[in-house]
Amino acid sequence: AAGAARIGTTGRGIGPAYEDKVGRRSIRVADLGDAETLETRLDRLLAHHDALRRGLGAEAIDRADLKARLMEVAPAVLGYAAPVWRVLDEARRAGRRILVEGAQGALLDNDFGTYPYVTSSNTLAGMAATGTGMGPGAVDFVLGIVKAYTTRVGEGPFPTELDDAAGEHLRKTGWEYGTTTGRPRRCGWFDAVLGRYATRVNGVTDFVLTKLDVLTGLERVPVCVAYDVDGVRHDQMPMTQTDFHHATPIYEQLPGWWGDISGARHFDDLPANAQAYVRTVEDMIGARISVVGVGPDRDESVVLHDLL
Repeated sequence: AAGAARIGTTGRGIGPAYEDKVGRRSIRVADLGDAETLETRLDRLLAHHDALRRGLGAEAIDRADLKARLMEVAPAVLGYAAPVWRVLDEARRAGRRILVEGAQGALLDNDFGTYPYVTSSNTLAGMAATGTGMGPGAVDFVLGIVKAYTTRVGEGPFPTELDDAAGEHLRKTGWEYGTTTGRPRRCGWFDAVLGRYATRVNGVTDFVLTKLDVLTGLERVPVCVAYDVDGVRHDQMPMTQTDFHHATPIYEQLPGWWGDISGARHFDDLPANAQAYVRTVEDMIGARISVVGVGPDRDESVVLHDLL
């Protein structure tokens, strides 16, 4: 539990599940319909975990009970099981459009995130090919989702974090609390360095900029354009963890705007300074912004470019 708290995980067992996967001892969905393989999987799984449990002074896992519970859920699960690669390949050949949705942010990627303050899997857009079996050539465009400011749940480096009234304003106005844990999210100004990084490592072609309305009413809106690391300017993500932890944001101050923008449905409906903020962020992160969120409701958005 202490380790989970230090890196900011949810404590729901995701990490151990991925450890079993790369340790080649997981029980996969298909195994639930293959009695002989399931027995082998159980033997390998328990050989590992029972040894750990003995070392920790815990009781061994009841193998018969575990298998019985697996057999109980198997009929319901197997009804939805199929070779994903084949289903999607047939859909593509039939001209169907396929949307693959990712979870977690780019900085939580196990390889390219702020390691070790990351999740247990790859979260970048390229994982869509690996996770579905379609191959990278199947991807037509990558739509990134980015807030008009920066947030993070859990531990890890956060150069633009605000531990003051401004940060609390963003948290309360944007209702920034973890979906899974309910923990208050850490909040800070928009970080264009991270934005540029996310664009490149994901191959983002278009962005949705959400929660622009949360910034309404601020006289000045700072945007981090680069980092200062011991007197050296970094316009891109530092390579080492030490440099990133010592990064001090270099801000550009943009003029704020006032008034309720939730009714805006066209870009010209936004105040001039809000339009300028969107265009400035777009230029800094290196990919076009095609949709802007101007309120919490589903229809409260401005579409600049049709993505369909």
